[in-house]
Parts: sequence; structure tokens; C-alpha cells
Amino acid sequence: MRVSPTQRDLDPGQVRRFLTASLGSGAEVADCGPLSGGGFAAVWWVRLADGRDVVLKVGPPPHVRLLRYERDMIGAEARYLRLVAARAPGVPVPALLHHGRHRDLGDWLLTARLPGRTLWDLTRAGADVGPLRAGFGRALAAVHTVTGERYGYDGGRASAGTWREAYLAMVDDLLADAADWAVPLPVPASRIRDLVARHAAVLDAVRRPALLHFDGWAGNVLAVDGPDGTPRLSGLVDGERYLWGDPLVDLVSPLLFRRAEDEPDDPLVRAYREASPVPFDAGVRRRLGLYRLYLYLLMTVEMPSRNITAASDPGRVELLATLLDAELGDLAG
Repeated sequence: MRVSPTQRDLDPGQVRRFLTASLGSGAEVADCGPLSGGGFAAVWWVRLADGRDVVLKVGPPPHVRLLRYERDMIGAEARYLRLVAARAPGVPVPALLHHGRHRDLGDWLLTARLPGRTLWDLTRAGADVGPLRAGFGRALAAVHTVTGERYGYDGGRASAGTWREAYLAMVDDLLADAADWAVPLPVPASRIRDLVARHAAVLDAVRRPALLHFDGWAGNVLAVDGPDGTPRLSGLVDGERYLWGDPLVDLVSPLLFRRAEDEPDDPLVRAYREASPVPFDAGVRRRLGLYRLYLYLLMTVEMPSRNITAASDPGRVELLATLLDAELGDLAG
């Protein structure tokens, strides 16, 4: 059953229509089915008659309300895939086969399907994921070598000429979304703005807009077994939330609900710092705290737009409120 109104209800006939629009009338679908794990787009795997395995990602219907940063996210993922393929080719991302926009069909992507199981599934199965997490850390460091021209999001969304200004604009957009959707926050929005502004000067240490994946939770990391049977990185997927800014942002989602600076021996953290040294000094810790604040605020604000409630996802509201309160408390202290 579809949870989020941003996810279209697809059927095999509709999938065939998207494939024809992408690859032409000669594209024949042998089999297809939905993929789970995401909450924004509808995603289906497709086996073509010629043996190719592809993934179809379809954006929300035009009438569905979105958060401000979610505008044109399907197009954003297409741009991300092109960027990584051209400028960080050592990082395994799906090959972009087609990005389509159509008055009736909407916005969609067709990509090659990468092999492997997710880091999330492997972790739950008790596999040795240390080498995989290390490979993920090195891949993030490679992505971060790509430099943009501005900070923040592209496509007319929150951005600026400095990282401080872009971050403040991003927070302002989330707080505006919270007001639009009447999302309860643990403290008034004005209090969040004041605390963020008080510490925003630490963001001026960022002098280069690095390419950021931003959504590196374990469900977006794929692996196949290496020669020794240990899972190895085979893909980094779902780049639709990419932005430009401080590389430290990408040490938040991969250690969701944890603190990277408190776990320097985590394989991902250790491998990342070997490839891109960063000291966990007071300024870095403060920046990481601001980025966790942004992520937890985003996860809180998006709940109504996804039809997520305390009843449908027990404990999420309380957990995020606790985490937000902890980060705000650190800023206040």
C-alpha cells in the first residue's frame, strides 16, 4: 500500500508506457515490479526482453504539494548522475539512460540497475560490513572532489554565494515548510533561527562548494560479494537530494542518529578521514551539529507531506523531537 502521496500508483501497463517513451517502441518489457525503501518517488525494477535490467523512477503527480527543496528532484537526480559520471567516474552510480518530462506522464528517470544488496539489509543479516563501509567512505571523499559554482541546491531552490548564507536559507525554507504544514516543533521557529544564526559564523570555514550526496543512509548503498565473500561497494544510488557545500554534511546520514565525531574508528569515518583528512576540533564539531540539526528538522517537517503520523510510525515523532532538542541544547549551551 502506498504511504506517501508523492509516490504514484503504477501498474505494468503504465511502466510499459514510460519505457516506450524512454527507449522507443522497440523496448519490450519482459517483467517488472515495485522496489521498496524510498518515500518520495515511485520506483520499479524492469527486465527488458533483450536481457537488460533497468530502474524506472517516476516523480510525484503535478498536483501534489512538495517541500520547497523537493522541487524538480527527479531532474536533480539526473543532473547528479551526469556530474558523478563525468567528474568522479570511479564512484559507482547507475548509468542514466533517459530523463523524461511529458505533459501527461510527468517527470521520470530510467537508469541501469546496479547489482547488489543494500548495506541496510546486509547489516541486519549480520554480514561483515566493515570493508563495505570503508569503501563507502572513500567513495564519498571522491564525490567531494567535484566543485560547484554556488552553495546549496540548484534549480532556483535555496542557494547563495557563501555556505553560511546557503545554510541559513535552507533552514529558513524548512521552517517556512513547517509553518505551511502546521508541523509541531520542539521549540518555536524563531528560537531555532536565533540559535542557528548565533553559531553560523563557523560555516565560513567552508571555502569550496563540494558536491554532496546528502542521503547516504544504508538503504542507498549497494554491495556485491568480493572474491573473499566480503561485501564490497557496487553502487551509490538516490542522488536526488544532492547539493553543494561542506563535505562534513555527508558524515551525518551514513551515521544516522549517531555522531561521527564520537566514532572516529567507525570504518566509514576512518576511511573518509584517510582519504580527506579532517580534524574533529571544536569548529568541526559545531558544524556537524548544525548539519544534524538540519537533517532532523527535515525529517520532522516532511512527515505530514508523506502521511507519516505517530500512529503509522510509532516512536519517530518522539525520537526526532529528542534528537532535535539535544542539538538545540548544544547550541544554546
